[in-house]
Amino acid sequence: MDELIPLSNATLGRLPAAVRVPRYDRSALTPGIVHVGLGNFHRAHQAWYLHRLFEKGLDHDWAIVGAGVRAADALQRDRLLAQDCLTTLIELDPAGTSAEVTGAMIDFVEVEEDNAALIRQMADPAIRIVAMTVTEGGYYIDPQTGDLATGHPDILHDAQTPERPRTVFGAMVAALRARRDAGTGPFTGLSCDNLQGNGAVLRRTVVGLARLSDPDLADWIDTACSFPNSMVDCIVPATGAKEMALARAFGIDDRAPVTHENFRQWVIEDDFCAGRPALEKVGVTLSDDVHAFEAMKIRILNGGHQVLANPGEILGLETIADCMAHPLVSAFFSRVQAGEIVPQVHPVPGMTPEAYVELIERRFANPAIVDTTRRVAFDGSSRHTGFLLPGLRERRAAGLPVKGLALAEALWARMCEGTREDGSSIAPNDPCWSDLQEAAKRARERPAAWLAQSRIYGDLAQDAGFADAFARWLTLIWEKGTEAALAAYLEG
Repeated sequence: MDELIPLSNATLGRLPAAVRVPRYDRSALTPGIVHVGLGNFHRAHQAWYLHRLFEKGLDHDWAIVGAGVRAADALQRDRLLAQDCLTTLIELDPAGTSAEVTGAMIDFVEVEEDNAALIRQMADPAIRIVAMTVTEGGYYIDPQTGDLATGHPDILHDAQTPERPRTVFGAMVAALRARRDAGTGPFTGLSCDNLQGNGAVLRRTVVGLARLSDPDLADWIDTACSFPNSMVDCIVPATGAKEMALARAFGIDDRAPVTHENFRQWVIEDDFCAGRPALEKVGVTLSDDVHAFEAMKIRILNGGHQVLANPGEILGLETIADCMAHPLVSAFFSRVQAGEIVPQVHPVPGMTPEAYVELIERRFANPAIVDTTRRVAFDGSSRHTGFLLPGLRERRAAGLPVKGLALAEALWARMCEGTREDGSSIAPNDPCWSDLQEAAKRARERPAAWLAQSRIYGDLAQDAGFADAFARWLTLIWEKGTEAALAAYLEG
């Protein structure tokens, strides 16, 4: 394109005919949802569903107001406000790319240290849903007890100074206090993160935090608010130079474009205390059994991501598609899925676990999706505990072998040592990186040092069926390399 058109309401009519633009009057939209965590995934997934609902002429009082509680969110706010909160979505399909501009988001709350603006926005009676994508490890839950980590400095701060909260959960508590006192009523808290029982987790965090400063408010929240469980699914790479170039190729000057695969799924428990948009009219599944959908997706897709990304990082494979193209890594993925992950997963309406694995293999192998192993491997301390270890625990409780899952854990330990097999460094890639790296270095000589991380493994360190297999694999990886360990597993 010779001319790049800056993305804004005023320029939508100038965009190339091949670019789909909103077919509704954005000036007539009014807010109904505050969404915290305006990263790529939300804009390619939940915001897209609302956008398509608005295109049907429905529920124009459910537009999204973006929000965040981190310094980086202020930068995202600047980028999106400069283009009227519009986003260019670029669908990546092996057969070709297509672009669509979405407009379901209409504003972005000012990011403040005390979150006063966020509290005011959530306290607005027009807001009936507060949703979030804050990453799996962002809920302040103790992985061993499943309860709120009341000793965390952020939680202590919000409990002691509830009028100036640091976390989104503290802001929710403050807003709900204002709504209760004003007689406005509750809102629905909707987690869109990859957590088993994410609604129940959000409830524990919000109610638990409220209880530390105001037990009566905690009881009101627990009774009046709803926290539906949900399952979300779409592969959405991080935005870098290549993604920016794709937007420019469509003639669009977008400061924050998003690329995504040609697949989306959203399953939600129909439990909304203050109403909801008619999401079922745009393909969202409303189900009383979200747990089965969650378990299938989290264990097969998200767990499978960790199975691939850790050896991929060690071997210098840049993308998940590269991992799927590597014969040993992809064969490892397939065998672990068939032998140790799928047997612990139940079918859902219209999909068996085996068929879901085949679908995931096709999606992961899509070369048009430049989903980096680094992005997928990020925050392994949350993702292994949430995606792989629950199934591993179930198998051990049943007396079943975990040879492949033990190898997956050994590969994570090797990755966290911080170097690839070609000698290059792996940059810190976890909120707990320094602790992980220290444990990984000790584990090179004494594998049990890795399993001694009790917040991750708990009593699994004393399970000989797992610990012995882990030690053998980690020793083999360090002595003969990752590919030798993978080959030994596949031959065995």
